[in-house]
Amino acid sequence: MNDTYPSRHRTSDKPQEKRSLLERLTDFISPEPDSRAELLEILQDAHERNLIDADSLSMIEGVFQVSELSARDIMVPRAQMDAINIADNPAEFIPYVLEKAHSRYPVYEGNRDNIIGVLLAKDLLRYYAEEEFDVRGMLRPAVFIPESKRLNVLLHDFRVNRNHLAVVVDEYGGVAGLITIEDVLEQIVGDIEDEYDFDEESGNIIASPDGRFRVRALTEIEQFNEVFDTHYSDDEVDTIGGLVTHHFGRVPHRGEKVRIDDLIFEILRGDARQIHMLLVRRDPLAGQREREAQHVQT
Repeated sequence: MNDTYPSRHRTSDKPQEKRSLLERLTDFISPEPDSRAELLEILQDAHERNLIDADSLSMIEGVFQVSELSARDIMVPRAQMDAINIADNPAEFIPYVLEKAHSRYPVYEGNRDNIIGVLLAKDLLRYYAEEEFDVRGMLRPAVFIPESKRLNVLLHDFRVNRNHLAVVVDEYGGVAGLITIEDVLEQIVGDIEDEYDFDEESGNIIASPDGRFRVRALTEIEQFNEVFDTHYSDDEVDTIGGLVTHHFGRVPHRGEKVRIDDLIFEILRGDARQIHMLLVRRDPLAGQREREAQHVQT
């Protein structure tokens, strides 16, 4: 950027007496920030003056946020973990792997507090090529981290160790959840889409054969109403993600659910700032409640 903010303490090659009055006056009027909050204010001001774009500002804010968040803040809770039981036959869990479409799965023995390794989905291809396929022999070592681990430190560890998934444990050694490198990076750059996510042609809403829908959180409420024949108001919020967040009263975590009228919304992906993707399905009990209400009225 050409429009810099000079430092009140900066050093210069010029002796102090040879610096122009304008240079010294600029230092006095526009000193460098003394705190993170002041720096963010400067960056926001630069954005308002079109010196940096919105994506760049959001990414810089995300970098600051990563240093303030811990694994506990963004991990997938234990109850929502997609994990594999070592006792199951590959023929039994391969359909599950295909449905969830992750690249890595924690594998447990006995119960979920006993994670014995990580299985890469690509290694399951050998199941069809080898007569004797040993799942246990395919496992990669699991990495365990405390809930309190800072995300900036975790990201560094992920990069140095070339690891992509860590199991989060609580102070008693029990499994609290899991976290991936993608989860951490999304705090900086926003939602990271892969081959199982949306493309430009698919639009904001994708129907699944089982009657559920994957919906971008940025889908405008007007468009959502047209597809689902709902009548959600857009007076206070513009997007379906904003509506769901409004009903929670906070930014919800992955795996959390809320029912709004006859639809159930589940958070598929999000970060500490906003929701990115939702799983939407109709409440199977909605029709029954409607019939009961009509019966009471009659």
